[in-house]
Amino acid sequence: MKKNLLQSCFCFLFFSVTIAATAQKVFYDIRTYGAKGDGVTLDTKAINDAIDAAAEAGGGTVYFPAGTYLSFSIRLKSHISIFLDAGSVLLAADTAKSNGRYDEAEPNAFDQYEDYGHSHWHNSLIWGENLEDISILGPGIINGKGLSRNATAQRPGGNKAIALKLCRNVILRDFTILFGGHFAILATGVDNFTVDNLKMDTNRDGIDIDCCSTVRVSNCTINSPYDDGLCLKSSYGLGYAKPTQDVTITNCQVSGFDVGTLYDGTYKREERKKTPDRGGPTGRIKFGTESNGGFKNITISNCVFEYCRGLALETVDGGLLEDVTITNITMRDIVNAPIFLRLASRMRDPDSDSTRGTLRRVTISNIVVYNADSRYASIISGVPGKIIEDVELDNIRIYYRELDAASKIPAAVPEYEKDYPEPSRMGIMPVYGFFIRHVKGIKMNNVEVSYLGKEVRPAFYLDDVKDADFFRVKAEPVKGVKTFVLNNVENFSMRQTNGIENKMVKKTAAESF
Repeated sequence: MKKNLLQSCFCFLFFSVTIAATAQKVFYDIRTYGAKGDGVTLDTKAINDAIDAAAEAGGGTVYFPAGTYLSFSIRLKSHISIFLDAGSVLLAADTAKSNGRYDEAEPNAFDQYEDYGHSHWHNSLIWGENLEDISILGPGIINGKGLSRNATAQRPGGNKAIALKLCRNVILRDFTILFGGHFAILATGVDNFTVDNLKMDTNRDGIDIDCCSTVRVSNCTINSPYDDGLCLKSSYGLGYAKPTQDVTITNCQVSGFDVGTLYDGTYKREERKKTPDRGGPTGRIKFGTESNGGFKNITISNCVFEYCRGLALETVDGGLLEDVTITNITMRDIVNAPIFLRLASRMRDPDSDSTRGTLRRVTISNIVVYNADSRYASIISGVPGKIIEDVELDNIRIYYRELDAASKIPAAVPEYEKDYPEPSRMGIMPVYGFFIRHVKGIKMNNVEVSYLGKEVRPAFYLDDVKDADFFRVKAEPVKGVKTFVLNNVENFSMRQTNGIENKMVKKTAAESF
């Protein structure tokens, strides 16, 4: 019996030592490498040393225990997982207060074709390039307090919380980002990319997914009043056109509350006038404006917009935007067009052929919008020679708030084909419901628009439209004003629309009813 007891103790000690040794190889605690975690001492070297040690061993988890770790640029490597434990804060250092700096923005010969922030990755708190099998996990916090919102070549500095370029097999999960700089997350040319259960309360863009494929974004809450919340792009930052494709976005919330008030639970709305274009908070889901490579095979479902701008699908730099399905969306207190589809010819890329670019095969269904800004209606607009094709809208209800009495309604809406694609730049719309121009093949089924207060404009305006099919469309009438205005329209049909007889229009230069 004594012999068996000794053998059992020996086995227990053996396995304990083995497990401890294995854990030592798998987990790399940054405190072991000299990190202090006091929020004052720079821990950059300790963090990067832990990453290097894990990489040299073939991979492992770099562990952040509870504490506040002040740092400049952290350089990821392949087969590495960063784990931010509960109570841990990775704090971006301020170059004016700490002795150090972020990595220099690498040269990029293609700066001229997109905004500066899309052309550089190294000038970030965490960055990785040409990596595989990497992840950032855990319930901790990344606080980008020391990052810049507007870094440029003339004003260098760290301007992104996380930047990834040409990586594959990437997972970001469970952490929180506060004050992420120009981009809380910029992923460019990343393939097989999973983003899940992140919380962001940030001072510019939330997540920018640029030239990426096989992407899954789920269960994220993004508050970004000063720029877009979740934005798909396809810039020329890689030096060639690459589409963003095969993307699913589901169960996410976007908003434009004051910075920090999502995280602290107060949800304040006091800083509207501080947004960059004075157009109110941003915070939306958007495709574009960087759109050289285009967008293909995208699904968005089960998302909530609150106190922000509406859904925007834009391609203006020659890329395709096709095969998109968007369903089960609720919006409330929307500060511009709740639905904005825009095909235009800004053409910010080396190929200036303005005939390039397509927007087609888009289905948007099961949408409820309450208290949207009626100045901009919902806009579906191409430009002369570039026609939006095959758009279907199903089961949509939009309630627009009252138009400001001081608003001046223009007699015509300019094309603005080379302008920045933003609803407010097109001016006040001559309708309160839907402005549809340069479109071929549009279906509306069970679409309802109404207004909260007074209104003086028609509900629908169609110009240069072919093959329009309206079925069971309901529009709240405006006294003394026709509901539909048609200019240069062919093959228009309308059935079971409230207050209006069924109508078939083969071709008309101008008609209203």
